[in-house]
Amino acid sequence: MVSIIVAVLLAAAAANAFPSLNVRQSITALTTSQIDYFTTYTYYASAGYCTNTQTLAWDCGTNCNANPGFKPVASGGNGDSVQYWFVGYDPNLDTVIVSHQGTNPSEILPLVTDADFFLTTLDPTLFPGISSSIEVHNGFGDAQASTATDVLAAVESAMSTYGTTSVTMVGHSLGAAITLLDSVYLPLWLPAGTTFQTIGYGLPRVGNQAFANYVDANLHLTHINNMEDPIPICPGMFLGFVHPAGEVHIEDSAEWAACPGQDNPSTQCIVGDVPEIWDGDESDHDGPYNGVEMGC
Repeated sequence: MVSIIVAVLLAAAAANAFPSLNVRQSITALTTSQIDYFTTYTYYASAGYCTNTQTLAWDCGTNCNANPGFKPVASGGNGDSVQYWFVGYDPNLDTVIVSHQGTNPSEILPLVTDADFFLTTLDPTLFPGISSSIEVHNGFGDAQASTATDVLAAVESAMSTYGTTSVTMVGHSLGAAITLLDSVYLPLWLPAGTTFQTIGYGLPRVGNQAFANYVDANLHLTHINNMEDPIPICPGMFLGFVHPAGEVHIEDSAEWAACPGQDNPSTQCIVGDVPEIWDGDESDHDGPYNGVEMGC
């Protein structure tokens, strides 16, 4: 608890040292059809919380029923030391789906506020050719590494079985962080011509400025933040962590605002709306995201 308080106080000091900036670019509201586009993927992210047995059988209640045509290929994890994950094929979207389990705010907050974590380079055996200037949260990196090769094998199998060249990666909370690292990892190993998109919910900051710049240059990322969720403002920018671009912020009015740039400081975006952890509301972390609450 002491380490959390210290981190919070340091975050407050850092915020005071850097006055708020004006909006960098125009912020636009998503249309109803644009919002509805994400719902299929939201249910896949929510299904990540279901056990590996449930997702492999595609028998997980509302989350599975929302996408009844899904073809599961592989699943894994134990929901404890290794987050649950699953891979399969959506014939309506003609894409492979990769989903990782998240966690509740009381469990992820220590991961992103304690003084025990640090920025570290990516494992060169998993991420060949990635610059050593790119650094990520060590805990998130370890979590992604624990399932990386199994996920890759499952994606390769799904692509071969169903003849698709599209891969979509989703996740919520810690699952979103793992998914973002998968989004850097998988393109290094899959055939040229494969297309990728990543949709994360309640995504914490994962890496440093070089990481955020790499994501912006190479990935197709959307990360959706709900109202006053405090998780996306952690770990603090004063520790060297930076969000990539691609934020969509669900405001209290229920408007979905597309926030351009990295860590947009507008009050319509998460950094401006939740300047400090104590300004946040943990109950917003699980949603709703257009009516969908995360969990199985």
